[in-house]
Amino acid sequence: MDIALREVHDSDLPVFYRQLNDPEALRMAAFTPEDPANRDAFDAHWAKIRATPGIVTRTVLGDGDVVGHAAVYGQPGEREVTYWIDRAYWGKGIATTALRALLAGETERPLYARVAADNAGSLRVLEKCGFEVTERVTSYAPARKAEIEELVLRLDA
Repeated sequence: MDIALREVHDSDLPVFYRQLNDPEALRMAAFTPEDPANRDAFDAHWAKIRATPGIVTRTVLGDGDVVGHAAVYGQPGEREVTYWIDRAYWGKGIATTALRALLAGETERPLYARVAADNAGSLRVLEKCGFEVTERVTSYAPARKAEIEELVLRLDA
């Protein structure tokens, strides 16, 4: 599958909204909006992201189809990466390829990432891209309505 990143288009947002509301993906991601089905809140969130200087957000394409998104955000010295890949495409190397492409365009280091400790797939993606676990914390995960273990990772090079 050919993986590419591009600017986010308005037409991508309904796809992102559908992906965000997949119950299994929500549970795995864990750290999600309190009410992912609130379309007004979703639209306001994306409008803010797209209008904020310094946030790099890209649509992930697989063979030309929208399969997710990836971003770098935060203040210098504290910038973090995030990504979301449609569950139908999990386990195909798409997240790793997309994250590597995103990182190639982001020269600032260190970069950080966070992941639910039991999200083995996402942890594997981050480690393949050079991130290392630096901390274990307990955080509230809205998608699970509970405190869970979260890993903080750091990329230096």
